[in-house]
Amino acid sequence: MLAIRLARTGKKKKPSYRIVVIEKTRPRNGRFVEIVGTYDPLREPAEIRLKEERVKYWLGVGAQPSETVRSFFAKQKLL
Repeated sequence: MLAIRLARTGKKKKPSYRIVVIEKTRPRNGRFVEIVGTYDPLREPAEIRLKEERVKYWLGVGAQPSETVRSFFAKQKLL
């Protein structure tokens, strides 16, 4: 099963995240299928960029978003 979740990047104390499509059993920063967006919590307000077309595709084929990513989709009005 595929999941859409966050993968951490950036330096210590300066996080940034990729929103990735990944197999549910893989580790947080493991090998992913595709990057579908980014999240930068250090900006004011926090910056969320999504490839809407690809997100809709992956949701259509059954990928399940994590709770955090689901809230991002709600803010962007994708769900």
